[in-house]
Amino acid sequence: MGLTSQLPVICRGNVDIDGGQRSISGLQEKWITSAGKQSTQGINESTVVLSEYAAWILDNVISRTEPDSTPVERPPLQDDSVPARHTEPGNQRSEVPLREAESSSKLQMDKLMEVEGSILLFEKAHKMKVKEQLQARLDMCNQFSKSMAEKSAEQLKRFEEMMELKQRQEKHQLLELLEKGSKEALGQQEKLKEEHRHRAKLLTLKLREAEQQRQQEIERIRQEEGRERMRRLWSLQQEVLQLVQKIQVDYKQQEALRVDLSSYGHRGNQICGMLSSVIRSSTERGYPTQDDVNLGEHSLQEMQMLASTIEKELAAAEQRKKAEEEAAKEKQKEAQLQAQQQQQQATPQTTAPAQDSKQEGLPKKVSNSTLQRYLDLQKGLEQCQKACEDLATCKDPQTKKIRANLQRAVTIPVSQISSVSGSQVRDTFEKINNFLMGKPVVFAGQTILLSQHPLGQEFVSLKLAEKLVNQGEEEVASHHESAFPIAYVASALWERYPKVGELFLANLHKKCPYTVPLYPPFKKGTSLEDYQRLMGYQVKDSIMEQQDSFLKRMSGMIRLYAAVMQVRWPYGTSQGNHPHGLNHGWHWFAQMLNMEPLSDLTATLLFDFLEVCGNAMIKQYRNQFWKLLILIKDQYFPKIEKITTGTEMGSVSRLKHFLEEAVRRRDIPLPKGYLQPSFWRT
Repeated sequence: MGLTSQLPVICRGNVDIDGGQRSISGLQEKWITSAGKQSTQGINESTVVLSEYAAWILDNVISRTEPDSTPVERPPLQDDSVPARHTEPGNQRSEVPLREAESSSKLQMDKLMEVEGSILLFEKAHKMKVKEQLQARLDMCNQFSKSMAEKSAEQLKRFEEMMELKQRQEKHQLLELLEKGSKEALGQQEKLKEEHRHRAKLLTLKLREAEQQRQQEIERIRQEEGRERMRRLWSLQQEVLQLVQKIQVDYKQQEALRVDLSSYGHRGNQICGMLSSVIRSSTERGYPTQDDVNLGEHSLQEMQMLASTIEKELAAAEQRKKAEEEAAKEKQKEAQLQAQQQQQQATPQTTAPAQDSKQEGLPKKVSNSTLQRYLDLQKGLEQCQKACEDLATCKDPQTKKIRANLQRAVTIPVSQISSVSGSQVRDTFEKINNFLMGKPVVFAGQTILLSQHPLGQEFVSLKLAEKLVNQGEEEVASHHESAFPIAYVASALWERYPKVGELFLANLHKKCPYTVPLYPPFKKGTSLEDYQRLMGYQVKDSIMEQQDSFLKRMSGMIRLYAAVMQVRWPYGTSQGNHPHGLNHGWHWFAQMLNMEPLSDLTATLLFDFLEVCGNAMIKQYRNQFWKLLILIKDQYFPKIEKITTGTEMGSVSRLKHFLEEAVRRRDIPLPKGYLQPSFWRT
């Protein structure tokens, strides 16, 4: 029963009962239910339970707002002349206090109802506020559930592929059992037929059965090989599906290590989808081919490489994080180490040319050590060419086909190198690298392997080196910005396969002897055409190429050489030295300045080298390189001007302007086509 159905009655004063006086002191409370007003039956007098705030409200609110009680006026005394009604004294005295108690009780009831309503409104507002907070929490939970549902969907897809694989295996086992049963039934039938045939046809029957058995054996072998390839393909898919689970790196771990490995997961899913489509298509055909198995093995190898790369990148990221934490604690020590390294790097291995302004009559010959290095490279090139001579000149059609495939497998990817995107350059390198590692390469529908010929490794290395030099001679000569993407691939191959790097350098020196630098001397008995070829000119039908064409080709090769010396493959894990770094650039520069200049050619080579490699040389050698530039400008350049005629002033003017701007600004800008770190994210 609620508060509104029970009211307190407060009585104060003296009441006469049965003619006697009873003193009522204090406050008496009696609870009367509203149900008693309607019926005299079923009155339930129960203890009333108020709100926990009711006592405080009675003491602090109602007592302050209760209106002042007004005295009850007594009725006037009756005149003595008028006869008064006979009333009992006790009833007259108790009637007024009862009215006052009822009035006060009614007022308190109204106040209690008002306060209780306020409390209910406050509780309702509080419930609405809690409901809004719960709704916000529910929205956040829904968002988290959505992200988890996406991840679960990807895992479900992998699970479905695994189940599909198991279903195929079970189906295949059932087919094998059915085929085995059919073969047994067929054998019994053939045996019954043999017993009822005529003896006269026994020999013919045996010959026919022998031929049939041979065909069946061939078919059985073919089917068995097909089943074996299918089992192999299934096992490859199972390994790939297991690896794709390993490369799914937790995003929280990626954020902690500040690395982005989402591309690996995306590539892993692509490989899984591709392998699944291959298995479906091969199942529709009947049995997979060897090319399908090779593709599956290649997919597994790529997945293993992805997993290995992720592990290495995570390990490297952890090391970087630890290194950064240690660097933050030991900044002073780090600065000292860097200063020592810079001091060591600033010390060149080759002595700069003499700076005596009075020196005259510079030689036209390089140092003996440089010349010996050049001769050793040419000897190694000749030995490789001689070793590959049998494969290069063989007339056998099968060998010629193998030779053409081996050559195309490396030369075509090299010709596709461009500065369009970093992913394209990386894919090109991966194709060449995988082929040199002995992995199969599919080209024009044919699978090419390096092991198809005993001389495959030597032949491919030779052709790859020749193609890289040809790219510098043709592509870089026409488009200077293409030097850097080609240089990155050449540097990466040089680092992983030193033999390719040695052959590349030997071919470069042979086509452009000024990369040694070497000015080939004219010897008695040498024909003019042979000497022109030694100088790097192209001679066809006793006609030497034009000087502009010659300078353009030399410019392309020296630009490629300068780019190779300053770049490292960004995806490499080796912490060793560059296979042919800037110390060789300093050596080349010093040798050039220690030799007498050649008309038109020396100015072209110096300008191309400085424009491509000048910025890197400044960062490496700092003040020593600036001294070298001032030496060129003040002492060596006048020698070039002295031997230059009026028709050859173009290259000289370019070199002069370049030197003046570099010395004035004390800076050499980055070369055209330089690949920024952001390029490799495209």
